[in-house]
Amino acid sequence: MSQKDPCQKQACEIQKCLQVNNYMESKCETVLQEMRKCCACYAKGRSICCSGFQKEEREREKFKATSEGIPLPPQ
Repeated sequence: MSQKDPCQKQACEIQKCLQVNNYMESKCETVLQEMRKCCACYAKGRSICCSGFQKEEREREKFKATSEGIPLPPQ
């Protein structure tokens, strides 16, 4: 039996919020932030719902590092 995704509740809340607000992300910033907090609590790969948020975080870190002139580590 597979385990329930630990961030599934937050992912569902995002979907509900987006549907109610005609998919305007700016109206759902609170639930998006809750999802980011949940994803930060679990190791990579623990929550399939977090895969997009983890990619977003890597991109954000990459942008921040390059804008500050910090060389990125090889991946």
